[in-house]
Amino acid sequence: MELSSFDFLKQQDLPAGALYMVATPIGNLGDITLRALYVLNAVDGIACEDTRHSAALLQQFGIHKKCLALHENNEISGAQTVIQHLSNNERWAYISDAGTPGVSDPGAKLVNEVQKAGLRVIPIPGASAVSSAISAAGSVMHNSEGRFQFLGFWPNKTKGRDALLKDISGSKKASIFFESPHHIKDTLTLLVKHLESDRQLLICRELTKKFEEIVSLQASNIANWLEGAESLKGEFVIVVAGRSSNGDEAPEHASLLLWANALSPYMGSKAIASVLSQTLGLTKKEVYQIALDAKSE
Repeated sequence: MELSSFDFLKQQDLPAGALYMVATPIGNLGDITLRALYVLNAVDGIACEDTRHSAALLQQFGIHKKCLALHENNEISGAQTVIQHLSNNERWAYISDAGTPGVSDPGAKLVNEVQKAGLRVIPIPGASAVSSAISAAGSVMHNSEGRFQFLGFWPNKTKGRDALLKDISGSKKASIFFESPHHIKDTLTLLVKHLESDRQLLICRELTKKFEEIVSLQASNIANWLEGAESLKGEFVIVVAGRSSNGDEAPEHASLLLWANALSPYMGSKAIASVLSQTLGLTKKEVYQIALDAKSE
């Protein structure tokens, strides 16, 4: 199949002196886009997270370009090399090992440096483990009405884990994170201790690959699933449903502030706190600061 026969690929300009952030497959090579192939064939050079890894991808599609290693350990210095090429009116692409650059992969610092130099950055969208998991999440995304927070890779340090557990358990948005096969059992076991038993989770293993597995289950069933899992090998994407709204829970700060602002022209801070406390069943301490905030606006 000759890309030259797809005239629509030529309808968008490929300006020189620009960096093209190109998404690549996360497992299945068939997920490479026609536009990605067109751009990779058109650029003067390709910066790669790992040139050895990317060589296999480029060879598969008959792409022969000069490659530059640009990873998390040399991203700033590598960015300066790319900027020099772009300043000479060349076109360069950046590809990470898999998926969309900058999403828990190198790329963000590169983009920042290129933009600071006054040069253009053009995204070439494609495969992403995050959007792939969301598209198969169904009921796990239902409570949050499509809203989610992406948390990257699960942290190794206790302080980071504690903060993340609090964030996930309390968030009304769905939470998405990555985990390695070496820690997935411990991570899920710890996570479910902080969730309601009926909180929904989606466990994705080896997305787009031969042994892909996608399982939706409640937190209370995680232990049984781990016990009976045929394999815990491969990379994991976990989606945790947002916390269900409780009709008896206290109003959020923004809502309370609206009430306090409405009362502010007519009452002092203590009186506002007293009214909100009696009406909403909150302690005066909880609402007094909000009353003060309203008075200071």
